[in-house]
Amino acid sequence: MKIHNALLVCNGSINRGWVEWSDGRIVSSGFGEIPDATDSLDAEGAYLIPGLVDSHVHFRDPGLTHKGDYMTESLAAAAGGVTTAFDMPNTVPATTSAEELAAKVARIASNGAYCRIVPMLGAKDDAVDQLRKIDLSATPCVKLFLGTTTGAMGAPEGKNLEDLFRFCADMRLPIMVHAEDNAIIDSNMKREADYFGGVDKIPFDRHRRIRSREACRKSTAGAVELAERFGTRLHIAHVSTAEEVKDFLTEGPTAGKLITAETTPLYLDPIIAVPSTRDRRLKVNPAIKEEYDAEALRAALFTGAIDTIGTDHAPHLLEEKLLPGLTAASGAPSIQFALPAMLTYLPVEKVVEKMTAGPRDVFGLQCNTDFSAGSNADFALVRETESYTVVDTDVLSRCAWTPFAGRTFRHRVVSTWVGGVQVWGGNEPRLFSHASDVKFCR
Repeated sequence: MKIHNALLVCNGSINRGWVEWSDGRIVSSGFGEIPDATDSLDAEGAYLIPGLVDSHVHFRDPGLTHKGDYMTESLAAAAGGVTTAFDMPNTVPATTSAEELAAKVARIASNGAYCRIVPMLGAKDDAVDQLRKIDLSATPCVKLFLGTTTGAMGAPEGKNLEDLFRFCADMRLPIMVHAEDNAIIDSNMKREADYFGGVDKIPFDRHRRIRSREACRKSTAGAVELAERFGTRLHIAHVSTAEEVKDFLTEGPTAGKLITAETTPLYLDPIIAVPSTRDRRLKVNPAIKEEYDAEALRAALFTGAIDTIGTDHAPHLLEEKLLPGLTAASGAPSIQFALPAMLTYLPVEKVVEKMTAGPRDVFGLQCNTDFSAGSNADFALVRETESYTVVDTDVLSRCAWTPFAGRTFRHRVVSTWVGGVQVWGGNEPRLFSHASDVKFCR
């Protein structure tokens, strides 16, 4: 199985070349013309990118499958060029025990999926005991919610929190943190509810003032202090403010950093950054802030202060999003159109770097980053097309809507392969049977 006449995107450059694979692994690749083009797919100058790693998704399975499940959301991922996804633990039940984690892994393995799915363990008071029971080489990190969000399961406190940081430092296991300060959020919410006469009466544009930049900065400061005290690798999820970049993040290569960070396409987007363009579809936690925050976050991708991009794909039914005031659900489905959206304001090389080499260096993920022989045959063909406008009926997620509706893009993911299996494109999608077969090396 071979592809030629493709623009290979890897190692920060784009070169016309070819890739050959067999039995789920890349056999060879190179620049220029393929030595033997017999039975080779002609990419006709489209980008061939290593499969993207989305290190932050909420696939809603189990317990919230009216919003999405492993089948529907992994198909949306494949259509977005994503071949590996780290699934967050705030499902029903929450994935806070070794037994619940094993049940998720078994569910994925028995049913299959359209991309590799890695379920993550969430931290509660007994997190260290639970981590001792699982294979740490099969998990990227542990998820810590320092701030209440949709379906959050609380967090360890006091000695239990310190023990978690100490254990993860010893194991070189990163902690991914959702950092928002509950006390600040609760105080802001009470003030706004008192003023407007109830949570359901609070205008949407107050959301970014309730889940404020101060709430993000204070919580992030606490997590960074613990990480530096114990020498624990900390990955700050969905960074949304310029202050967090300036105060806590280090520029330069990702490898070797103690503190790393992720942002999402919704915080980067220059159109979404304009407050007047946003409605309850774009209510997410942390809140999207201001235009200058988006500018700072985009700049941080180029300085190296931001290490990864994860979509924080979080489907809700549209009626849950359109509830009155701030009773509307927080979270948005973004995985399917995140890549075409980002290619309107970022070079393809930068997106690929932050969603392949970034996760490799932060989590020790063994993945295809440069089409080298022996790597997983995970890649996607991305073609520049005539302009098209996204509509909700294009959406593959069960929730059947997208925050990118009405946007005009010029790139499409036309085919995606996972382990050499064409899961997207062709006549119809095909399941990848070993959807959680992922390893991490530390």
